[in-house]
Amino acid sequence: MEPDELGAAPGAQADTATARQRLRLWLQMLKAVRHVESDLRERLRQGYDMTLPRFDVLAALLAAPDGLRMTELSQQLMVSNGNVTGIVDRLVADGMAERETVENDRRAFRVRISDTGAALMREMTARHLGWINELFADVTEADAARGISIMLDIRHKARR
Repeated sequence: MEPDELGAAPGAQADTATARQRLRLWLQMLKAVRHVESDLRERLRQGYDMTLPRFDVLAALLAAPDGLRMTELSQQLMVSNGNVTGIVDRLVADGMAERETVENDRRAFRVRISDTGAALMREMTARHLGWINELFADVTEADAARGISIMLDIRHKARR
């Protein structure tokens, strides 16, 4: 007997059914993330003339009062240094962030959020919390906890 298209041996139909269900889960997760991101992008654009990547950089900087090296920032956001550099350049030009050279390494920069950026970010994060709460209004606390647990399990398994 030949294996099926998922590579399962004959008689492993339960495993194949589980694999197909997991694939459906992944596709629904992806669609849900895209839906929420699209909604947030539009709300940030309309309410603050802000992009989601700029919001993400400001959020990381707000959480690090001493600032972050560019490499630390790119690692936290899981994007390339080049992508972060362009965003930081614009945030600095707009007065939302400040860049300084790192002592003992003139090539390295530390970026920190400015007072103006921090004030705006505190306002946006409060609104962001409300938007997320609205988008997830039908999700119970227990379902949210279960979803978080599943996502953490997936991430931790990927690191092994």
